[in-house]
Amino acid sequence: MKLHTISRVTNNLLNIVVNYVIITSKRLNIDESHALKHSIDVFNYANNIVESKIQTNPILNKQRDVISVSSLLHDMCDSKYILNEPSELNNIDNILIQHMNDKDRMAVSNIISTMSYSKVKKNGYPNLHEYQDAYHIVREADLLSGFDINRCIIFGLKKENLEYTDAVKRAIDLYDSRMSKYIEDDLFISEYAIKKANELNNQSKYDISVLQKLIF
Repeated sequence: MKLHTISRVTNNLLNIVVNYVIITSKRLNIDESHALKHSIDVFNYANNIVESKIQTNPILNKQRDVISVSSLLHDMCDSKYILNEPSELNNIDNILIQHMNDKDRMAVSNIISTMSYSKVKKNGYPNLHEYQDAYHIVREADLLSGFDINRCIIFGLKKENLEYTDAVKRAIDLYDSRMSKYIEDDLFISEYAIKKANELNNQSKYDISVLQKLIF
């Protein structure tokens, strides 16, 4: 797994955050569907979106730290794996306190605590003022990663202890009811994310058709 190369985020901060993801995933028993590889996938998508928008929105270059850190840490406070979200958000803040200013740390906390699909469907988008675009970038990046049908299968296997064929069926049902509707529900805003979402959705539909032939 290779991190997308960016200029603004310090190597030290990236190393600290990635190590935190590794340690916390083990501590909270976060499976592969939401652990390190997923974090890096979201990180890469987020920075690709930044690159596509930075000419028209140069402030994003000053928010690289916030976007990159949020994309890597976003599932380290996921309610599917934890009982106490405020406690985990506090743990995250503690590792960032020596590396980010108060304003940026608060932005990270606000982004990762409000960006999940379920929270957006329930509460809508928060108003994060100058960090609103950063919020949408991380949120879109996470949704793009959601098109990976294998993530859904792994979650069923590891988190719900399903047999493989049952995990595949659950994944396909979830994809049909949720991920396949991301585009028509207008959950993507940036041109990059809209284009990429259509590409990934088409690939996933093909992958699902192959699985259906093999298993059902």
